[in-house]
Amino acid sequence: MEIQAQGADVPAVGQAKPWVNPRDPARRLGPDGNLAVSRRAPKWQDVPDEKWNDWRWQLSNRVNDLAEIAEILELTDDEREGLSAPDKFRVDVTPYFISLIDPTDANDPIRRQIIPLGRELAAFTGMMEDSLAEDRHSPVPGLVHRYPDRVLMLVTTQCAVYCRYCTRSRIVGDPTQNFNRKEQEAQLDYIRRTPQIRDVLLSGGDALTLAPKILEGTLRALREIPHVEVVRIGSRVPVFMPQRINDELCDMLSEFHPLWLNIHVNHPNEITPEVSRACDKLARAGIPLGNQTVLLAGVNDCVHTQRELVQRLVENRVRPYYLYQCDLVEGAGHFRTPVGKGLEIIEGLRGHTSGYAVPQFIVDAPGGGGKIPVMPNYLVSYSDHKVILRNYEGYITTYEEPTEYKPHDTANCQYCANPRPEPGQEGITGLLDGKKMWIEPAGFSLAHERGNTEAHRLSDPSKWVPYGVGAIEGQSAEGGRTLPMLEAGAPPTE
Repeated sequence: MEIQAQGADVPAVGQAKPWVNPRDPARRLGPDGNLAVSRRAPKWQDVPDEKWNDWRWQLSNRVNDLAEIAEILELTDDEREGLSAPDKFRVDVTPYFISLIDPTDANDPIRRQIIPLGRELAAFTGMMEDSLAEDRHSPVPGLVHRYPDRVLMLVTTQCAVYCRYCTRSRIVGDPTQNFNRKEQEAQLDYIRRTPQIRDVLLSGGDALTLAPKILEGTLRALREIPHVEVVRIGSRVPVFMPQRINDELCDMLSEFHPLWLNIHVNHPNEITPEVSRACDKLARAGIPLGNQTVLLAGVNDCVHTQRELVQRLVENRVRPYYLYQCDLVEGAGHFRTPVGKGLEIIEGLRGHTSGYAVPQFIVDAPGGGGKIPVMPNYLVSYSDHKVILRNYEGYITTYEEPTEYKPHDTANCQYCANPRPEPGQEGITGLLDGKKMWIEPAGFSLAHERGNTEAHRLSDPSKWVPYGVGAIEGQSAEGGRTLPMLEAGAPPTE
C-alpha cells in the first residue's frame, strides 16, 4: 500500500546519510526514499498533506451515506441495501481508513468491517441488545463494575469509525446517548468511594476522540484518586485515524503514568506505515501497547491470516492480548464463527510463533459473566503424582509431581493477611482459599426445601458447617443461633 511518499529531511552535501534500521516498521521508506505512506482514494488526491494529516480534518470529512461511499467503492446490491436501511447502525468512515479498501473487491477485509450489508439486520438465535449485560452491572450510568478491582468507564459514545459488529451499538454513535457532565462526575464519585477499585479502563465510544482538554481533565481526576493504580485506554483511533497520535497527545498522556493502551486491529491490512508510526510514538511515550482482535467470519477466520497479524503486531511492539469470539449482539449475526474456529487458530499459533505473540482466546459470557478464556486441551491426563501433557506437535510427555510439598505459609504472609477486598466476588478463589466449601446456584436451597415451609427436628443447618473451612450463610433452626465461622484447623465450637 506504500505507493506515495511525504517529505523527509535531506542531508547536507558531503554529509553521510543517516542510517535507517531496515526492520523498524515506523521508519520504512517508500520507493522514492521518503517515509512510506498509504494509498489515498482518488476523491482526496488533491487534498494538501497538512489537511490530510490533521485528525480534525479526518473527523470532519468522514463519509457516511450511500452517494458518498459509491464515489469511492463499487457497491454491491447487499451494501446498497445496508446503506439505505432507515434503522441501520451509524455509518461514518474517515477518508484515511476507507482509502485502504480495494474499491473493486467486495470481500475486502476492511470493507466488511465498516460497510453495512442488508443481511446485518437479520435476527439470529441468542441475539441481544446488550449481550454482555453491561447496563445490569452499572451502578451509575456509563460505569460498568463487573470485576472486583476494576471498572469500565464509558466517557463518550462517539467513535472515529463505527464497526458493524459493535458490542455497544445500543448507545455508540448516538449523540443523544452521550454522557453529560453530571453523569461523568457520578462515575468519578463512585470510583472515589470504592477503594477496592485499582484499575480503570476508559472506553466508550473512543476516549481518543474526545477534545484534548476533556480527556486530560478525566485523566487528571482519576490520578487524584489515591487507590487508582492503573489507567487503561481502549481505542481504535490509532488504526482508524493515526493522525490523532501526535506529539501533543503523547506528551499529555505521558503525564499520567502508569497508563496502558490497547488498540484494536483485526487484519494485517490495517497495519499501515501510519499506524506503525502512531504505535512508535505511543511506545516512545512509555505507554505499553496491547491489541484486541475480534474473530470475524470473512475477515480473519483463518489461522494464516491471524499468524501474519500477530507477527506484524509484535514487529510494531504491540502485544497481542485478546482474540474475542464475536458477541451475540444485534447486527453481528453474519460475522459469527463457531467457537471451534478460535480454538483452531490458537492451535495454529501456539508453538508456531513466539509465545508473546499468542493472544488469549476469549468468550465474553452472554448475560454478563465476563471474559472466559478458552484454549485447546494440552492437559491429557493427571494422577496424584504425574501430569501428562501434549505440545503443539502432538508430542506427549509427563511431568513428575513432587511427593512432598510444604504448602505456602498463609499465617506469616503479609499479602494473605491483607488482601484487597472482593465482596461477594471471590468465586473459585474463595473455595481455594478455604473461605467456603461450595458455591450454590441462586434458588438452590429453596428448590431443595421441596415446598416445606417449616424446619423439622433434623434440619438444623449447623450440621453442614464444614470443619476448618467456614460457615454457610444463615442461622440455625433452633433459636435463630448464628452459625459459627471456623478458622482453618480450629475445632468446632458451640
